Amino acid sequence: MTQQDIKFIAFDLDGTLLDSVPDLAVAADQAVQALGFPSVSEEQVRDYVGNGADVLIGRSLSQSLTINPELSEELRAKARVLFDDYYEQSGHKLSHLYPTVKETLAELHKAGFVMALVTNKPSKFVPDVLEKHDIAKYFVDVLGGDAFPEKKPNPIALNWLMEKHQIQPSEMLMVGDSKNDILAAKNAGCASFGLTYGYNHGEPISASNPDFVADSLAELLDVVAVSA
Repeated sequence: MTQQDIKFIAFDLDGTLLDSVPDLAVAADQAVQALGFPSVSEEQVRDYVGNGADVLIGRSLSQSLTINPELSEELRAKARVLFDDYYEQSGHKLSHLYPTVKETLAELHKAGFVMALVTNKPSKFVPDVLEKHDIAKYFVDVLGGDAFPEKKPNPIALNWLMEKHQIQPSEMLMVGDSKNDILAAKNAGCASFGLTYGYNHGEPISASNPDFVADSLAELLDVVAVSA
């Protein structure tokens, strides 16, 4: 595969384009405390995110990356409802785009790349976040964590995009910050671009062996041969 083959770019959201942890941490902390559990910090939540809201709230209740098996389904479901409510009330005021994100998306769009968003974030929260940061216009498809029965690292969303847009795996690039993104790309047979910042449970993204590793999203322009 050469980098010039790429026509379609799928992006993760949280930890890749958007630092959403400050708002997620406040909502998770409010939810667990409302149920009488110990407070969770922003630092903890940075390690807990990436596998969807159900896992995030389970980890927050457990104070660990490993969810306590003694937590009842009923308790976890109640905590998830509280978390969703608090997160919605946050207005995403503390979240912000990472440096170079808006400029890079604009350059890629201008160069004719087709782009989609594939996130494990619950679908209902995604449109507001994209509109707030004025990046909704760049994506032809926006797929949340509940769009399909399985989340990343399952490749179902990437496979759906390839089928819909009639493209081959060699023509797609997955951009993300966690091993779930890199594994989803590998499972779909497409190339991956891993960012060193973001949320990857304390592991370096290079450990997942993406095809490209970068410290800034702007480096993506070189990979797909766009001259900014």
